Amino acid sequence: MDKAMEVKVVNDLAAMARSIAEKRGRNAKWAEDAVRNSVSITETEALQQKVINLIAPDIPSLLNDIDGKIVDLVAGKKTLRTKGAAVREMGMGFRYKILNIISNPNIAYILMILGFYGLYFELSNPGAIFPGVAGAICLILAFYALQTLPINYAGLLLIILGVGLFIAEAFITSHGILGVGGAIAMTLGSLMLIESASPYLHISWAVIVPVVSLSAILFIITVGLAVRVHREKADTGKEGMIGLVGVAKTDIQEGGQVFIRGEYWNAWSDELIKAGVKVKVDSVEGLKLKVRKAVESG
Repeated sequence: MDKAMEVKVVNDLAAMARSIAEKRGRNAKWAEDAVRNSVSITETEALQQKVINLIAPDIPSLLNDIDGKIVDLVAGKKTLRTKGAAVREMGMGFRYKILNIISNPNIAYILMILGFYGLYFELSNPGAIFPGVAGAICLILAFYALQTLPINYAGLLLIILGVGLFIAEAFITSHGILGVGGAIAMTLGSLMLIESASPYLHISWAVIVPVVSLSAILFIITVGLAVRVHREKADTGKEGMIGLVGVAKTDIQEGGQVFIRGEYWNAWSDELIKAGVKVKVDSVEGLKLKVRKAVESG
């Protein structure tokens, strides 16, 4: 929120805290300072300054100490009868257990990065299915967790930019400039992603450094290999035959035979080629090769 809205919210909360404290006979000034200045005190000081009513070492002691006290409820004043009361623990539900785990900034960050990985590899290898499904699940969990955290969208955009630069490094000869830029963008984005003054909400360096390093290695190497394989000449099928050099086993023109890569093939040519002459494959038409005389080097 902007500064004006932040001041308004703090003023409203301070007024609410003071009002509740005054109504219940507590220390109103301390309640207001707790909101405005984030002051904190020990339990003994809290008791002395009338911030709390009592200190109890455990739940049975608390139930005994508050027995007979009168409290104000919406329905009116009620007297507590808690001495010897049975204690029933209410465990955290499955939904909140999951949220409690993934709302850890480090976990949410890792899930988001894994989600990006999954979607990228699914889009680059259509039909793989698993990377896309796993990536989508990770992204949904990450965004579910991030909604509970103060997100800086500039940081998110920097992370996406970093991933894009890693991919571009595999396609463009930049002598490492794009890769370094990607690492810097992703590191800055990771530091900026959670916008909070609380240290426990920041993403740990012990998570950022391995994630950025592995991302750079993963994208640059895997994408680079994919590009290299795509650009390499095929060595199987019809495409793999084109350009191969063999030997004419018979005279070749409208027909004949050649021996290439350990196999005999029917062949034809636009020129007369004598038996024993080296030939080169120009094209493949069905099961017949179009050849020409191979140019002798040197």
